[in-house]
Amino acid sequence: MMPNSSPALDLSVPSDKPEEACGVFGVYAPEEDVAKLTYFGLYALQHRGQESAGIATFEGSKLHVYKNMGLVSQVFNESTLSELPGDSAIGHTRYSTTGSSHVGNAQPVVVETRLGFLALAHNGNIVNANQLREELQQQDCHFTSTSDTEVIARAIAREVNGGKDWLEATTTALTLCRGAFSLTVATPIGIMGVRDPNGIRPLTLGVLDGNPQRYVLASETCGLDIIGAEYLRDVEPGELVFLSEAGLSSIHCAMRPQPKLCVFEMIYFARPDSIMNEESLYSYRMRIGQILAKESPADVDMIIGVPDSGIPAAIGFSRASGISYAEGLIKNRYVGRTFIQPTQHMREVGIRMKLNPLKDVLDGKRVLIVDDSIVRGTTSRKIVKALRDSGATEVHMRISSPPVTHPCFYGIDTDSQDQLIAATKSVAQIERQIGVDSLAYLSHQGMLEATG
Repeated sequence: MMPNSSPALDLSVPSDKPEEACGVFGVYAPEEDVAKLTYFGLYALQHRGQESAGIATFEGSKLHVYKNMGLVSQVFNESTLSELPGDSAIGHTRYSTTGSSHVGNAQPVVVETRLGFLALAHNGNIVNANQLREELQQQDCHFTSTSDTEVIARAIAREVNGGKDWLEATTTALTLCRGAFSLTVATPIGIMGVRDPNGIRPLTLGVLDGNPQRYVLASETCGLDIIGAEYLRDVEPGELVFLSEAGLSSIHCAMRPQPKLCVFEMIYFARPDSIMNEESLYSYRMRIGQILAKESPADVDMIIGVPDSGIPAAIGFSRASGISYAEGLIKNRYVGRTFIQPTQHMREVGIRMKLNPLKDVLDGKRVLIVDDSIVRGTTSRKIVKALRDSGATEVHMRISSPPVTHPCFYGIDTDSQDQLIAATKSVAQIERQIGVDSLAYLSHQGMLEATG
């Protein structure tokens, strides 16, 4: 079954933040409107990817799929959702890390097997995808996209076509995959949720309305909250959970799982209202701000945060330092990825579509601004200039994570060291380049202390 789609569009926009791979969702809920549940789950996970969105539902053995480029609210409407009936569904919202940004790489990925269709949504990055792709192509597997997600789906299909059932085929195929993967997988008989042996990317499990037969999977707990699902637990590193008519079952695929959740999930990626390690990330980010204030104090008039991810740490810094917190930057929260590119002049003066300074708050003040990270430094430099242009007499910056000095191959788009300002410049050099009076990062020890 071919998904509905429109011509490919290049949505690549330079960013000065680490970009996350994706958000995944899954629901097994007979007699519920699973497409709408998935839509709202993806809506809550929109921060994890803004390039494409898709939903696949199973109505018995019949698969329905719709995916396209754009935000969740742009891709789906009442009409498209009404064409996705079924008892189970998976969904995906994507930021491309492996595979370029066009509709052919939108997820869920769909493949056909001897047992029927398989639909798969993936958050993370498979580091041996090229090797696996070559092996599968030598066995007459034909690929329709450039994403590593299709490699996983084709590997499972190969095991199914070799005689294994869905669960055995999936566990066998995943032993071949190296890297980060949190998956939701839809089959005619139920939904699977899987995490790699390190649990690098998150995946949570919940139940709808206290009914043990209606389960939900989501990258973060905010995806459960929006539909009124109760959080049960995280899917464990190396675990496969299977949701079906028989209820919930679990298989541990990895012999020696070693939990290594990406710390950037806690610092930046996940929503502040999501729960990790039994507390909200808002509380965690406030704590790293408090530690940052003890490590790197400053003599200033006010503390401000870069919306939205820098604000909890800024509030924590304010509380620990006793210096008042104020909103100095206002964010336009209705800005998604735009198809309209600014003119060269707009780029030069610094287009202010997302952040605008409050001049009457900043004028004549010594300001300390807290942000969660500096990757390339371009956005930080523009923010600092905007604060000075608005009358700030001093601008100091504190970063609530250690310097990003090495690339990540597990689902973040910092895949080369030349993209990272801290890989080639000292803190003093970065300080001069972005134009601040002082710059300090959270120490590794401080990060570990806050994380526990």
